[in-house]
Amino acid sequence: MVKKNYISIAKNSAKKQILELKKINLVFNKSFVKAVDQIINCKGKVIFAGIGKSGLIARKISATFSSVGIPSFFCDPVQALHGDMGQIEKKDILIVFSYSGNTPELTNMLKFANRNSIKIIGVSSKADSVLLKASDIKLVLPKVKESDVTGMVPTSSTSITLLLGDCLATTVMQQKKFTKEKFKLYHPGGNIGKTLLLAKDIMVIGNKMPTINYQKHFKEALKVMNKKKLGIVVILKNKFIKGLITDGDLRRELRNYSNLKNLTKYMTKSPLVVNENMPASKALSIMNEKKISSLLVVSDKDYKKTNKMLKGIIHIHFLLQSGIQ
Repeated sequence: MVKKNYISIAKNSAKKQILELKKINLVFNKSFVKAVDQIINCKGKVIFAGIGKSGLIARKISATFSSVGIPSFFCDPVQALHGDMGQIEKKDILIVFSYSGNTPELTNMLKFANRNSIKIIGVSSKADSVLLKASDIKLVLPKVKESDVTGMVPTSSTSITLLLGDCLATTVMQQKKFTKEKFKLYHPGGNIGKTLLLAKDIMVIGNKMPTINYQKHFKEALKVMNKKKLGIVVILKNKFIKGLITDGDLRRELRNYSNLKNLTKYMTKSPLVVNENMPASKALSIMNEKKISSLLVVSDKDYKKTNKMLKGIIHIHFLLQSGIQ
């Protein structure tokens, strides 16, 4: 086989799957609506099950549901025969995947759910299958052509099953008004968590901020700066930002300072501020561009006002320690 044919074979396989996946629209019917309503109104857990390739798909979809705050786990139908069935309660929903719908290993799990009045959402390509006959809500997958050379290996069938599961998840997310803020709660680590961090997640607040009244003098400002160790002092007037003094500003005035001289003589007026919901990565970019090590943070409502109330301070070290790049 000539190597350059690899790409054409792969493209042909992808083309077949893309065409078959368009059949997903056939599943978006009254049964799909009932399934979404059942999940939204579930008082317990959303439990996924499946055997073989369908089991792998079920695991992934369960993980997606959990990642958006919907209590969920995968229950292996085979292991369930040896005690795991006890994890399933009446208030739960059981979502079972089987493209053929007649996988023998599912039988005992289906019987258990029916016997205990546990709602089943069945996903199969055969309306007359054992799975769908036992299901309260029946999601019938369209028959699809597999994309491999034999037309037998689960490829298009697993893809369309995964697509259906993702569509269930995204529809439920929208109905529950899921946001990036909520998503961040379930992804505190990893690259996703880092990209979702906002200025307000990184900033120091309250007594940790080096602030001083505008009527104070040089020596007091130096004392605050040394104590808070951020390299700056924010000058406030009636809790509003009046200016900023950096350690460099103070060093330049050390030789000729006077305790009688007001801090407004040294400060930078109208210092750069960012709003609390700015992505932390963007804050770092601003620091790099302006060659500064700290940013003042204000609330969204104050950001466009002339008088801005200080809400927090971001130092470049906080960003780097959090893995922001």
